[in-house]
Amino acid sequence: MTTPAPGLRERKKQATREALREAALRLAMERGADQVRVEDIAEAAGVSPRTYNNYFASREQAIVSAVTADREARVAAAVAAQPAAVRLADAVTEAVVEQYTNADEREHKAFLLITTQTALRDAFLDTTVGIEPPLTAALTERLGVAEAHAARVLAASVAAAVRIALDDWLRPAGNAGAGASSVAGELVVPSGSLPDQLRAALSPLAPAFDAAERRIQP
Repeated sequence: MTTPAPGLRERKKQATREALREAALRLAMERGADQVRVEDIAEAAGVSPRTYNNYFASREQAIVSAVTADREARVAAAVAAQPAAVRLADAVTEAVVEQYTNADEREHKAFLLITTQTALRDAFLDTTVGIEPPLTAALTERLGVAEAHAARVLAASVAAAVRIALDDWLRPAGNAGAGASSVAGELVVPSGSLPDQLRAALSPLAPAFDAAERRIQP
């Protein structure tokens, strides 16, 4: 699966987005997320607040983006890189687990910041929807155009499963009810093994992936 090189305009937009998210994370780690304003992030990145609003809807979104940047595309790329002999359900599961658990020291510190703020946690969970477009493309490449609708459904299901796994893993302390929402001020504590949570959430999708692969067999 090949992607054309971005043009100058797109490269400038990417550079601005990166500058904003890096400034947001740096300021949040220096001052605490509650002490960072959108105006502070924009000034640190050398742009106007109006320009900032073209890229991010909130400071939380910008901070989280510094941690999750390009993760969704990397999941799709990892799936696309697997040979056809690898079971598709396994390829997707291992790609998700690798990209959501293989963090360097900087990302680990940033993630600790995210767990201290329920607003950051919610913004982090919202990023999972970004899995769908690139994964749809990767699955369509693997399954063929005739299965494009199935690829989209499967990709959306993966995004939902990842969100559920992360939500369970980051459940506020003392809040054990299924689907319970967080409340400002609650302590968020990662619980259990994230790889195990991700695999458990994705496992019900395996039969659907297997069925899609059987339909394209000659």
